[in-house]
Amino acid sequence: MDKSPDAFRTISEVADDLDLPQHVLRFWETRFTQIKPMKRGGGRRYYRPDDVDLLKGIRTLLYDQGYTIKGVQKLLKQNGNKFVIAIGVGDMDAVEALSASMAEENKPAVRAPVAEDDQLVGKARLPSTRRFFGLGGDAGKAEDEAGDTTGTGISREDRALLQEALYDLLECKRLLDQVR
Repeated sequence: MDKSPDAFRTISEVADDLDLPQHVLRFWETRFTQIKPMKRGGGRRYYRPDDVDLLKGIRTLLYDQGYTIKGVQKLLKQNGNKFVIAIGVGDMDAVEALSASMAEENKPAVRAPVAEDDQLVGKARLPSTRRFFGLGGDAGKAEDEAGDTTGTGISREDRALLQEALYDLLECKRLLDQVR
């Protein structure tokens, strides 16, 4: 028997609906404070419909759009839950409306200039099919002329990939430290 759309869902139902393991949902609860399932005796989780929609949005951003966890956290902080929920539901009209209203609310209070290199968090990852790194050989020379302003021989794109790899490694280290 199917549940009503307004019914609460167990973690197994949500995990099946999102095609994710249950431990990923538990992990996301530690990373996204906006996910707050109701817990009953024995710690059993019940997700509200809004929680499920938020999880769909987070899944879309992480798995389909290639955002990092930090990137999604930044989007949630800047745009709010409704923005991510609209992405998860696929309501692009609502996404555009919310983006426009957020842009209107955040009209320029004069901001200090920030180097583009400092803004790696919150951007979508490059598709993995594109390339890994262009270090060494002729690729490095072409990239050096095109985008390296630091004198390191590493293009801005490669620095972004390295920064992403660093975040992933630090997260792995944190998880390993918790197990020990």
